[in-house]
Amino acid sequence: MVNLEWYRTFKSVYKNGNFSLAAKELFISQPAVSQQIAMLEAHVGYTLFNRKSKGVEPTEYAKLLNNLIIDALDRLENVENGFRAKAFNANRLLSVGVSKHLMSCFGSSLVAKFDFIDFTFGNNEELFDLVNSKKIDFAIVTKQYDTFDTLQQRVGAIKQVVVATPDIQILELTSKIQAEDWVAVENWLNEQRWYSHDSGIPHIKLFWLHVFNKKRPAIIANYIIPSENEMLSILAQNTGVTIVWDCNAKTKIQNKEIQLVWDSPKMPETPVFLLSGKKDHLTTITQEVAWVLKEVLA
Repeated sequence: MVNLEWYRTFKSVYKNGNFSLAAKELFISQPAVSQQIAMLEAHVGYTLFNRKSKGVEPTEYAKLLNNLIIDALDRLENVENGFRAKAFNANRLLSVGVSKHLMSCFGSSLVAKFDFIDFTFGNNEELFDLVNSKKIDFAIVTKQYDTFDTLQQRVGAIKQVVVATPDIQILELTSKIQAEDWVAVENWLNEQRWYSHDSGIPHIKLFWLHVFNKKRPAIIANYIIPSENEMLSILAQNTGVTIVWDCNAKTKIQNKEIQLVWDSPKMPETPVFLLSGKKDHLTTITQEVAWVLKEVLA
């Protein structure tokens, strides 16, 4: 039976014209190279190399054999290398940076896809620095960067929406929104019990700026819980309203743990980008990570 290692060794000896160089290239001993060539010669029934003082010289039979097998052997090695790279990518430890407020949006889907992930929390600037300095493989950010050493691709967009617990009656508010009675809408919101993940209420301020054209909302957050996901979980067990990323609220809305109060068309979407370093071995896996993120935001 044919041993493919014989042909791999034959190819190396034919190319290098030397058993010692072939042994170094194949990471085997010189006697192993000699033995494999001898076994191949016995199998084909011809002498393939004439030994010389400095190396070996292929015979006419070796030249013919090389012409017959070289294309097939190259294709086989390409398949093998591709399979190894895919297996390496599938099983390697990935390091992914993400805002702790977006972890619930993307974390579960990434864990379902890959076997090993080391997550790091940080804001946009911190995560960019980590990727740019090659300390982590990927980062999910909401800001575009102009950089030479870091690759970036847009994977979708998120938007801030108002949500509330199911026990709050929103029919009155809905009618005010449809009537574009913004003063009444703002008054209704001001009267609610508010939750925020930051004492500076950045989401709420940004929403008020775009929707009501006001820099400072009159509300005061009743509860400050420094993680959007944890804040939503606690909100769902109590009573109140908040402003969150739509991707974080989607599952809880579907499960009727909370209800969507207002998805204002005045509130712009925020693009989401995947950052990665320029590493050839990450090319395939980068596309797989991007695909997961795009599916989440679809």
